[in-house]
Amino acid sequence: MLIDSHCHLNYKGLVESQGQVLDRARESGVRGFLNISTRQREWADIIATAEQESDVWASVGIHPHEADEHADLGEAVLLEAAAHPRVIGIGETGLDYYYDHSDRQVQQYLLRVHIRVARETGLPLIVHTRDAEDDTTRIIEEEMGKGAFPALIHCFTASAPFAAKMLELGLSISLSGIVTFKNAKDLQAIAVELPEDRLLVETDAPFLAPVPHRGKTCEPAFVADTCAFVAGLRGTSTEALAETTGANFFRLFSKAVL
Repeated sequence: MLIDSHCHLNYKGLVESQGQVLDRARESGVRGFLNISTRQREWADIIATAEQESDVWASVGIHPHEADEHADLGEAVLLEAAAHPRVIGIGETGLDYYYDHSDRQVQQYLLRVHIRVARETGLPLIVHTRDAEDDTTRIIEEEMGKGAFPALIHCFTASAPFAAKMLELGLSISLSGIVTFKNAKDLQAIAVELPEDRLLVETDAPFLAPVPHRGKTCEPAFVADTCAFVAGLRGTSTEALAETTGANFFRLFSKAVL
């Protein structure tokens, strides 16, 4: 039950041939796709794709790069969008201090807005974090203290102590094609140690194509390569890891039904 837990099917590079992209992934054994939004104007199109394709689900949220353009976004609009039957997650949201495309205080404000919506709806929070481990930890820990909510760190590239803290707080961790890169030895070491019941795999397509597809537009089909690589690291079969990560996906994203 291989699932691409994070892709952007409506982004340039995939949307132009979305049907063929999905067919190639299905032929590679992918059985489901979570189509992620990053800005409000995308929500309608991303939900429409999920309405048209029975194995595609949608998220609603604001990426930290887009925070400044959504500085006045409140909970009500997210709650309304999240009520759609094909919306199964909140995000992606989070903090990105590497690019700093948006004011850090606005990023933090919106992360807390998304957390409140995740808590109220029970839908998992999809967290992007880059060069922001301390503030991400502080905010998630503070908000968990106000009431638990389901969440995962997507496209994990952070440190082992950060991974340990997120696991302690109850989060899951998703690995992208970055784990297959030659210079990702630290991440590969973390991938070996992640608890079996907290691990997901993703592509983040059209970005971050795994080995052996480096330099190409990433497609959801390539999640099979990432799954196979991680299975090799962990000393298990690709089929077993696909089943495990798929089961983890459906347990976390409990609104998803095939």
